[in-house]
Amino acid sequence: MYQIKLLNKISPLGLSVLSGAQYNCGEDVEDPHAIIVRSASLHEMELGKNLQAIARAGAGINNIPVEKCSELGIAVFNTPGANANAVKELTIMGLLMSARKISPAMQWVQGLKGKGVEVPALVEKGKGNFAGPEIKGKTLGVIGLGTIGVMVAGSAVEMGMEVYGYDPFLSVSAAFRINPRVSRAMSLKEIYTRCDFISLHLPSTGDTRDMINSESLAEMKQGVRILNFARGDLVVSDDIIAALDEDQVCCYLTDFPDQTLLAHPGVIALPHLGASTPESEENCAIMAAEEIRDYLETGNVRNSINLPEIQVPRSGRARLGVIHHNTPAMIARISSLVPSNINNLTNNSKDAIGYLVMDLDEPLTCEQVEKINTLSGVIRARYFK
Repeated sequence: MYQIKLLNKISPLGLSVLSGAQYNCGEDVEDPHAIIVRSASLHEMELGKNLQAIARAGAGINNIPVEKCSELGIAVFNTPGANANAVKELTIMGLLMSARKISPAMQWVQGLKGKGVEVPALVEKGKGNFAGPEIKGKTLGVIGLGTIGVMVAGSAVEMGMEVYGYDPFLSVSAAFRINPRVSRAMSLKEIYTRCDFISLHLPSTGDTRDMINSESLAEMKQGVRILNFARGDLVVSDDIIAALDEDQVCCYLTDFPDQTLLAHPGVIALPHLGASTPESEENCAIMAAEEIRDYLETGNVRNSINLPEIQVPRSGRARLGVIHHNTPAMIARISSLVPSNINNLTNNSKDAIGYLVMDLDEPLTCEQVEKINTLSGVIRARYFK
């Protein structure tokens, strides 16, 4: 029986994928074969010898020690696109809120409580303080054209905006999904100098962290409105506050508030609501559970952060899956230890890590599998009967 540890509340629809006699799922599971997590941090957690996979029910994996997992032969999965529509809808709401001063207007009107019959007149008198532009005809720059960025760009086009997208690592699948009316920017500077609104939809990496700083802000159009539904550390909080005070930035709307950003009149801060919809949580949980199930039962890999994609149907009496260092002659060395006829062999690599799936005519013994496990360059070998 596979033991699945849950580190956060996971949608019952997701857990239904792992129901039956093969799976025991729960928060109190010890020595798990797999972990499903949302926001809990695993950086200080001891990763047991039986742990084979971790699935993040969401896109970001900052709470998972991916490098350590790779060293131990633990597959790490995420659920790209499962919460995309939820984040897209919130981003469109953010565009409107940043332009029309909705938040301060709502706060102001609540202060009229107790004014009695004067309220209608006071509303008419005060509404001019909250006037803001329409977004139709304005220019939006979308930085990051993954699933969410592509959806935001397409929706903004349909709302009458002129949209520029920037992503130096644009995938083929994303390129096919982009609305043809979205113009592709060839540099960040083109986005900064051209756009009235800028929306961030990229991961936090060594290259992107703190990318919105005093230097990049100085390149932007005066009065730019910036939306951040990606990651808080893409933006230097002190620098965005300074730009707001100098009227270089008109509004900063973020889903990642910190102490520096709170209570500033130019900041609209939300409590990380991007994926907080029941539909999103269900989609993420189902996808995470399916990834865990497929990997544990068949060795197939989909949406892994640290392993290459491999999805092949079984074609033998047994299957061997081997995570290994991507070094010369590795496949030949592993194959030499397999006495059975090999029906099918698939090997893909991702950076320094290779993953081999081998279907065999005859079963392997425990001793034969252990010999492969101890082969120099092999990180982890798993056997499927």
